[in-house]
Amino acid sequence: MAGSSCALQSLRILVFCALAAAATTIAPRAMSPCAYSMSRTILAVTGLDPYFITCAGDASLSDDGADDASKKAGSGGPIVTDLRWCGKPDPLKHPAPPFQCCQPMTTSEPVNFTFPDPAEPLRTRRPAHEAGSEHMAKYRRAVALMKALPRSDPRSFYQQANVHCAYCSGAYRQAGHPELPLQIHFTWLFFPFHRAYLYFFERIAAKLLGDPGFALPFWSWDVPEGMRIPDEFADPASPLYNARRNPRHLPPKVNDLEFLDAESNYTDEQQIQRNLWVMHKQMITNARLPSLFLGQPYHAGDSAMPGAGTVELCPHNTMHLWAGDISNPNVEDMGVYYSAGRDPIFYPHHANIDRLWDAWRHIMRTTNGNQTKVDFTDPDWLDSSLLFYDEDARLVRVAVRDMLDVGKLRYTYDGVGLPWLNARPPTSPGVNSKRNHLKSVAFPVSLDVAVTVEVTRPQPPRSRQEEVLVVEGIEANNADYVKFDVYVNAMEYHKVRPGGRELAGTFVTLKQPGGERDTMKTSMRVALSELLEDLGAGRDNNIAVTLVPVRGKVRIGGLRIEYVAE
Repeated sequence: MAGSSCALQSLRILVFCALAAAATTIAPRAMSPCAYSMSRTILAVTGLDPYFITCAGDASLSDDGADDASKKAGSGGPIVTDLRWCGKPDPLKHPAPPFQCCQPMTTSEPVNFTFPDPAEPLRTRRPAHEAGSEHMAKYRRAVALMKALPRSDPRSFYQQANVHCAYCSGAYRQAGHPELPLQIHFTWLFFPFHRAYLYFFERIAAKLLGDPGFALPFWSWDVPEGMRIPDEFADPASPLYNARRNPRHLPPKVNDLEFLDAESNYTDEQQIQRNLWVMHKQMITNARLPSLFLGQPYHAGDSAMPGAGTVELCPHNTMHLWAGDISNPNVEDMGVYYSAGRDPIFYPHHANIDRLWDAWRHIMRTTNGNQTKVDFTDPDWLDSSLLFYDEDARLVRVAVRDMLDVGKLRYTYDGVGLPWLNARPPTSPGVNSKRNHLKSVAFPVSLDVAVTVEVTRPQPPRSRQEEVLVVEGIEANNADYVKFDVYVNAMEYHKVRPGGRELAGTFVTLKQPGGERDTMKTSMRVALSELLEDLGAGRDNNIAVTLVPVRGKVRIGGLRIEYVAE
């Protein structure tokens, strides 16, 4: 069996070479077998996966008509995805096979996204814990139907899971910048990418079910009633079951939105309250600007992972780790980017992330007026584009600007409230009494032990702007999970109550592709305006910032405070 498979693969490669040679003879203008039309047609005819053919460095694959100056690192412009720039993902230690994840090649050019017909049924996404047995049965059947499709079908569950791997594990390279991986995490592409991903996954499921109104359930881990893995995902006989989940976190275990690898000792009531405080901090206190919530700008030619938004760090990353099997080398499936999409709970998890984006937009506009800015206006964000296969197996190019209005996309959320909206964390008295004994700190510093730094607050501008603490020059070990906490005015941080207000922010990463000696380089931002008001420090000239390592090797380049208006 293995021999026949190898023979078939060899035959395909020989056919590719023969067709490529013929093409260069017959069509002198296409001198490279990796030229645009040749790569699509030949790869599709031979059935070869695109990672077998590497075109890196071939000028014929760069942006059409782009001059050399526009291709230099840091040159700017929107991020663009091209199937020809997908290959083997960056290495990861002990991955669970298969570790290849490019979307299937097609002979057709991608079509541009068009909004669904306004006459289509409005899809209503409901929480899994109360969606009802009939609705969850539809999701079960949809996953079963997708798993039954041939692996080569871009609509199959296998290929849908690979979409996340391709965009998140270094398989895609930036079009025009082949030396740079395309990574949607820790950037302003995080929310739009996952919205588009779920949009097409949902429509594929609806088409297979023959139910135009089918909507994904969402896992509402931010509300008390939903803070458990839904029962339907714990049945070993169900297509929704995945053996690679943490067995200690099966229902009725209450989830921990700050989880890394250690179990908490709280009662269910205490854990639920803590979760609500976390949600308030990440959705309200620290999320007053688009860049704080959505993530940092990411232009063509930029290095990957400039900085994550609040919700991506926690609870997004922490819930991935909470669901994954911690006994696996990389906490597969949910606990690492390349395999997360293999677990059927990934899609309800990200439906909740998408719901929180929609809720944040509504909160910002309701609280601060309709003129409040909830989107970036930078055309590099709006025009960045991604590729997905739709319910008819057509390759579709989607721009970020297409993903900003769920009404136009014909779906909505229903069924739960926002119990964390007013769950403002309590302050902890008597934790800031030793500021006179601070030692000077020379950055950069390896965060092996807790470090406290007195940071000077600059003179505030006359116009109202958000005061932001920037933790810059973060270098984290790719081969491990990294977590550190940021406390403000808490010299005795170990006395801060669980969920206390002084815990200003939490930095969490999953394992990253790359070798053990590689590091991810990023930044973190913590909003200060509301926090300092609660701590009674609004008029202080300085604040004490304490960085507390929790796990993993991390190096900090520096701390500063800036005022930001968006």
